[in-house]
Parts: sequence; structure tokens; C-alpha cells
Amino acid sequence: MKIFALVAALLLTLAAPASAAPLSLLKPAGHYPIGLRTMALTDSARADHWQPEERRTLMVSLWYPAIPVGEPGRYMTLAESAATVKAYGLPDDTLYRLRTHSRANAPALPSARGWPLVVLSPGAGNSRTTMTTLAEQLASQGFVVAAIDHAYEAFNVEFPGGRLLTCLPCGAPGTPWPAGIENRAADVSYVLDSLLGQHSPRIDGSRIGMAGHSAGGAAAALAMAADRRIKAAVDLDGPFYHPVALDRPFALFTSPIGEQEFGAGWDENWPRLTGWKERRFLPETGHSSSTDTGYLIAQAGLKDKVPATTWSRLYGSIEPAAGLRFFRDELTDFFEDKVGA
Repeated sequence: MKIFALVAALLLTLAAPASAAPLSLLKPAGHYPIGLRTMALTDSARADHWQPEERRTLMVSLWYPAIPVGEPGRYMTLAESAATVKAYGLPDDTLYRLRTHSRANAPALPSARGWPLVVLSPGAGNSRTTMTTLAEQLASQGFVVAAIDHAYEAFNVEFPGGRLLTCLPCGAPGTPWPAGIENRAADVSYVLDSLLGQHSPRIDGSRIGMAGHSAGGAAAALAMAADRRIKAAVDLDGPFYHPVALDRPFALFTSPIGEQEFGAGWDENWPRLTGWKERRFLPETGHSSSTDTGYLIAQAGLKDKVPATTWSRLYGSIEPAAGLRFFRDELTDFFEDKVGA
């Protein structure tokens, strides 16, 4: 898809700040302090879809209500930052110095019932870090949030052993993503199995939702169809690659470029959604307005370095901070209503 290639081409832009002022993230609006853990999960029963000689390994960031002790977590690792800024001759730690509003490895707050869980899946070429603002907002409102980096589906993601993986299907010939999205659905079920088997933070397995951006939105629909533990899902401008029948709550937020490239598939599949459903067209947004990227580019003073047509396609005409606040509030309201906080 053209929009996937466009997103991939712009991923490095935010790494060239115009001033020495440190970048920062929007502060979450909820009342719970947040903890942040990073986990590597390897499914020994599955070969990697893109590299069959390897077992399927996933990087997962886990945000959760926490006791506020410890240092603020970092936005990405030093290796990820160095790879991202390499083309610009900037200090390797430019993005490593960007701190989150979460405390690294803080103890989880206890919950007798268990916290509801939301799984996040990023767009093609994007790492899980691009969904940090959404994740922190949900965690501050009483959710556990698990954002997944699917191996070989994003640029510059550090995996165990210091391996820095790239996006193999991005820009590849043919149509590699439909099969890749099916594989993401299997990734999500494996992550659910892993998280529900742990004791901290405690998760209520009866209250699980999922949201995804672009390719991650496509994965959210397929994952919910395949795994009935997922009670509700949100697709942030992601295509339907396959017919998907759902009988549980499903929301689709669309941009002008999304309607242009994916609208026919959405129209065709919409009657198959027999549960509560909502499709909202947001004319001021771009394909990636729900991610951190446009906000960080604008904060760094680099918006004028992005071609106007590219900015419009990815971030629309809405002010980036306003767009992020809109999406994080909408996701919070949706999951509080459909899954329960």
C-alpha cells in the first residue's frame, strides 16, 4: 500500500531537532501513576513469518498502574536512537534522552479483581514506541497496556542479543502484508497467553480490548475474530485485507487518505460486523495523527521541513497535540465503556 511506504519514508524525520531543547511527551490525564516494563517473548512453537529459520520473537512494552518509585522510563534504547539519528550526524542519544511519564520497572499497584488489558499494535514500519502517548493515557486511567513490536515489521527495533531488526516487508515487491497481518493475529494470542499467565500486574482476563494503527488496525480486527478473549477493538485507519466477521464492539476511525486507499474494503466488510459498530470519518486528521510522530516533529520545529503534501497525508490539518489528545480520549472512553475500567 502506498501509505505504508510513505509512513516508512518519514520515520527518521523526527530525529533531527532544530534546537537543543529536549523533546517531551504529552502528560497523561489520569490519576494513576504508571509503571513501564519491557519484555522479550519467544514463541518456541512458531517459526518467524519473515525469517522461518528463527522462532517468532516479540518485543512488548507493558504500561500499568504502579507505585511511583524509580526513574522515568526511556522512549527507546540507545541502539534504537543511534540507528534512527545516524543519517543526521546527531548525538546517538538524541531520542534515548526522551523520557516517558512512566517509571521503569516500578512495582504494580495491587488489584483484587485484576486490571483490564488493552493490546496495541503499531502501523507498518512503526515501532511500538509511536503509541506511547495512547498507552500512557490508558494506563493512567486504570488499564494495563501491552504494545507489541512484531519482529521484522518495524525499523530500528532492538531485540535480545543487541540485534537491531529492520522492516523486511516495507517496500518489498508484491503484497506481503495480508499474510503478515494474519501472523500478527497469532502474535496477539500468544501475548495474551503470556500475560494472563503472570501475576504482576494482575490482569482480568474477562476485560480485554485491542487497538491498532494502520496495519495494526487490520491486525486488531483479525485478532478479535480469531480470539474471543478480545471483547472490543478499535481500528485507527487500518485496512481490511480479508473478510472479517465480528459480533462484538468495533470502532473504525478514518482519515481522508485512509478513505481513499482503504475505503472500498471498509465498505465491503461493514455488513459483516453484526455487533455494536461505529465508523467515524475525521476530515482534519491524517493517516498517522494517532501516533506520537507528528507531535514530536512539530515540537522539534521540523514541520516546515516535511513536504506539505506528505504532512497532509500523514497528519492532516489538525494541530498535532490536539489530534493526539482526541485519539487518546476517544480510546479511553471506548474501552471504559466496552471493556470496563
